[in-house]
Amino acid sequence: MGILMPKKVKHRKWHKGVSKGVENRATEVNFGSFGLKALDTKWITARQLEAARRYIIRYLKKGGKLWIRVFPDKPVTFKGAEVGMGGGKGGVDHYVYPIRPGRIIFELDGLKEDLSREVLEGAGKKLPIKTKFVKKDNI
Repeated sequence: MGILMPKKVKHRKWHKGVSKGVENRATEVNFGSFGLKALDTKWITARQLEAARRYIIRYLKKGGKLWIRVFPDKPVTFKGAEVGMGGGKGGVDHYVYPIRPGRIIFELDGLKEDLSREVLEGAGKKLPIKTKFVKKDNI
């Protein structure tokens, strides 16, 4: 699996938008037993998600399952260095996911709690936000 990006988009370029407030969707662990929850507001790039995913996959060789609860579908445009004003908006450079506090980013199952905590906290260090290890409520 390569870098995360949409196969097809309705609109090639988006406005920046404003990310405010807390998340009201995907705030609880639904699929796995343990999760990594966001505590900050920021844009997470596809590369950062991929780095965190690879870090987790390294520990899942012996068994276990990973769910990625976010997908970077927001295009970020970029105009080259020393390009003057005008000439329109730059080309799409990469894709991001605008994360808000409370969102579950990754979910894990099939590993013991202490190892899961270590793995998800390590993956959280690959991301530009503060994160928290969370457990499913009924465990």
